[in-house]
Amino acid sequence: MKALVLSGGAGTRLRPITHTSAKQLVPVANKAVLFYGLESIAEAGITEVGLVVGDTAAEIQDAVGDGSKFGLQITYIPQERPLGLAHAVLIARDWLGDDDFVMYLGDNFIVGGIRDLVREFTRNRPDAQILLTHVADPRAFGVAELDDAGQVVGLEEKPEHPKSDLALVGVYLFTPAIHEAVRAIKPSWRGELEITHAIQHLIDARADVRCTVIEGYWKDTGNVDDMLEVNRTVLEGLDRRIDGQVDELSETVGRVVVEEGARIVNSRIVGPAVIGSGTVVDNSYIGPFTSVAENCRITDSELEFSIVLRDSSIAGVGRIESSLIGRHAEVTPADHVPSAHRFVLGDHSKVQIHP
Repeated sequence: MKALVLSGGAGTRLRPITHTSAKQLVPVANKAVLFYGLESIAEAGITEVGLVVGDTAAEIQDAVGDGSKFGLQITYIPQERPLGLAHAVLIARDWLGDDDFVMYLGDNFIVGGIRDLVREFTRNRPDAQILLTHVADPRAFGVAELDDAGQVVGLEEKPEHPKSDLALVGVYLFTPAIHEAVRAIKPSWRGELEITHAIQHLIDARADVRCTVIEGYWKDTGNVDDMLEVNRTVLEGLDRRIDGQVDELSETVGRVVVEEGARIVNSRIVGPAVIGSGTVVDNSYIGPFTSVAENCRITDSELEFSIVLRDSSIAGVGRIESSLIGRHAEVTPADHVPSAHRFVLGDHSKVQIHP
């Protein structure tokens, strides 16, 4: 079995971060989201990976290399434009050959990996197997309709009126039967070749299409809120480790990781939190569910439930929370600007003004 990993999307929902960086390389607990997927693939016993890349190909190649650090053999497959998931299968046809494969979206995060799913597919070998999960708003996803026996009878892509709350998770398993299906479909109203349409083609042809409804944790890390939530989930599994320097005026509480080369000076770190190598935290507070990447400087500030990417600085800005701060960013206080309030108040009014 091979793996086809998709890393060519534009990441519009994570802008402005993705104006200058691949969305699959935004870190969760100081490790790129894409790396978690590659590790899951390796853990499932798959070694041959085709990595579909687009405009950010150079950055992803620089980060992933030949795949050897993950125990994988990586082949890069260029995609000129992100024209749909089925299009990625289409352009990877020669590399996939007649092998079964798992298709994995590079910005998805699944707790527990895919090992058991791959074993189940290999044992039963249906034409296609999809992962589903219950979501609050299925209109943002591909949605599956099941019959009373739990069999997949229909799929829709981002429907206005969903027939269920079961969304497709970004992991699919296919036999070579999918190749005829992706050649048979036409672009959707979005101008893309939808994988839901290709799977529907298999269903209509009475192919064996099965589903697994997962109850565990899954996130599409396509926006800032989801990134912060995944970061929180990963940090909850931290083991305490202090490899850097923490002076006697500082305190670390709970599951805190201070990487080698980091320095904590007159500060308080409350876990779960991770401080990257080369980072200095001085006279500051770092609260729970916060990841600070390498070579940052946090001074006279408070930071909680946030992600700070490498080589950034935050100085003297009071409290920051629920934030995603990009690479080489600088956050400092603004100069004081005189201000005034103008009122027209009725009789017996009471006004509270924040200083």
